[in-house]
Parts: sequence; structure tokens; C-alpha cells
Amino acid sequence: MSVKNLKAIIVGPAFPLRGGIANFNEALCRAMIVAGIDTKVISFSLQYPGFLFPGKTQFDIGIGPKDIVIETKINSINPFNWLKVARQIKKENPDIVIFRYWLPFMGPCLGTIAKRIKRGTKIKVIAITDNVIPHEKRLGDKKFTSYFIKQCDGFIAMSQSVLNDLKKFTSSEKKSFLPHPIYDIFGEKVSKSIALKHLHLNENDKHLLFFGFIRKYKGLDLLLEAMADERIRQLGVKLIVAGEYYEDATPYNEIIQKNGLEERVILKTEYIPSELVRYYFCASDMVAQPYRSATQSGVTQIAYHFEKPMLVTNVGGLSEIVPHNKVGYATEIDSKSIANAIVDFYSNNKEPIFIQNVIVEKQRFLWSSFVDGVLGLFNQL
Repeated sequence: MSVKNLKAIIVGPAFPLRGGIANFNEALCRAMIVAGIDTKVISFSLQYPGFLFPGKTQFDIGIGPKDIVIETKINSINPFNWLKVARQIKKENPDIVIFRYWLPFMGPCLGTIAKRIKRGTKIKVIAITDNVIPHEKRLGDKKFTSYFIKQCDGFIAMSQSVLNDLKKFTSSEKKSFLPHPIYDIFGEKVSKSIALKHLHLNENDKHLLFFGFIRKYKGLDLLLEAMADERIRQLGVKLIVAGEYYEDATPYNEIIQKNGLEERVILKTEYIPSELVRYYFCASDMVAQPYRSATQSGVTQIAYHFEKPMLVTNVGGLSEIVPHNKVGYATEIDSKSIANAIVDFYSNNKEPIFIQNVIVEKQRFLWSSFVDGVLGLFNQL
């Protein structure tokens, strides 16, 4: 079957739901259409019950994408809805259904839909597994994930660590490692001076960026402790924290106050609309991800798009994406190691050479390569 005769459905979050996974699904749908594959997204009418969502809202504002089809249909807690969605997908008879799996809570819903659409059809089910072992564990995680994985024909992981985690749930060899592609959906880069002016920041200051929602595993506390290092204080570095708290802000505010960082930490602790994302990245000298645990991260791929050096911790798949001392740093998970990297970056003027290396390295993460990987896995099934 030629690519142009293929039909695919992506099952997962999309506009008006917000966040990195929704952004990814929309970008993947667009890339598959460009490759000649008839593709659409089936998203959630109800993604999470309120008690499972720690942010202020699950929904984006603004205008949704006009160049792709998004159908809002799935209720994650209504089994009758799962059967209805499965019947619709079976009726449309796609060649491939790609499920996004990022949280065990979704196992019963997505697993049931996958199981039903495969019954009596030749439809192939591929799972893109962001996580199979969650950052924050809950009762039932293993059971729910096992149920979902049993319904899938093939698996895509965007980090080697997730590929290894899959071995705990399946002996299938139909697995592919495909690096997370670049996020190019936030517009073109602007100059650092324009970005700083847009955010009303001082052009003479040095700026690090921590971007994305804030939870314990993301290690913002480690970065704040690093900012207290006297060497960094003398360099005049400031930290922009751009993202919504998904937990109590008190411990972070206490670190800021304890170390007298009030004038050196710029708190934009709210959801950052898509149209503003580029200004935060382009205003920064380096993007910091001091995570305690990770699989892969969309933040690194936004940084690649805007050609920014990165500081990550050596966890999960982050060091696979950010080669140490080439496009940035892969440090140990402690504030001293993070501080040493920041000092090296500024003291030795590493920004220009890192940027040049980022421009070369980003070619590994094209959407067309990811789509080729999806098709390669499909052809094995």
C-alpha cells in the first residue's frame, strides 16, 4: 500500500486542550498530512476529572488550528463513551491508529478503545509512550498500563529509558526509538533585544530560563539553590521562571527569601500563552531543566527550535538529546553541579559556540524523520 492511500487516526489530547502533548499531536498530524497520509486527531471532551488536574484550567484560549481535523469525542471516565468512540473508529477503518500514552489513569479508557477497534479488523495500533512508569506513582499504575499495552501492536518511545521501561510490560520486539521532534509551532525566533523589550526586561542583564509547569520532579528548587551561589551572584545572572505552579509554591518562595533572591528571580508563574513562548526563549541565554526524573521533554525541543543552549540533569533521555559540553550541559542532580555549569557558561563565554552546535544538532529532530519512523514500524506489523 502506498503512503498516499494510508489513513491514520491519532488518539490523544488536542486543541482546545492545552499542553505539550496536545501541541505534539497537532504537529504530528500536520507532518503526516504533509507526507501524504490522510490523518486526523480524535481528542477528549473530558480529559481529567478536576481532582486529577492540579493547574487552573485544562483549556487553551485563542483560535485552534485550521489546517487539521480535530474531533472532540472521548470521555476518559465513561465506559459507554469508549465503546461509542471505538465503533466510530472501526466504521472509518483506518490503517493505523496512534495512541498517545502518558499516564496510567488513561489505561482503561485508551486500552478499551484499542481492544475494541482491533476486534475483527486489520487496524494496526501503535502507542507513542511518553511514560510507562509515571513520575508520580499511584495505586493501580502497573495494572492500568499493562492493560493498555496488551492491546497494542507496536510501540514508539522518545527516549531509551522509556524503551527500557517497556520491557517490564511486553516482550514484543515491535518497538522503535524515535527522538522527540522539534517544536516549531511557536513562531520564528526574534532577536534577544526584541524579546527582552517585549517582556520589559533589562537588556544589560544575563538571563536563564526555567520553562513549563512546576512540580517537585522538575527540580526548580535545585536551580534556585544554585542561583544562591556567590559566583553566580557576582556574574549578575537572573532566572526567569515561566510556568504555572502545579503544587504549593511555598517551598520555592522560602528558598528565594532565605537566599535573598527576590531581585534575581523573575516569577512569571502562570500559563504562558503560545504567542508569548518565543519571547521567553529568545530572551534567555540558556534554558535550564534541572529535573530529578525525566523521560524526554518538549522543552528541549522548543529550545532547539529557537537555537538556545540548554542545561539539563543527567536523567532519563535528557542527556541523549543534549550532548554534554556541545549544545549545553548534562549535570548531576545537585545544586552545586548545576551552579558549576552556569558559572562555566558565562565565565568562558560558551553561548556562541553552543548556539552553532545547536544549529547543527537540531537536524536530528525533523518531523519528517519521525513520520518515516512511524511508517517503518507500521510496515513491520
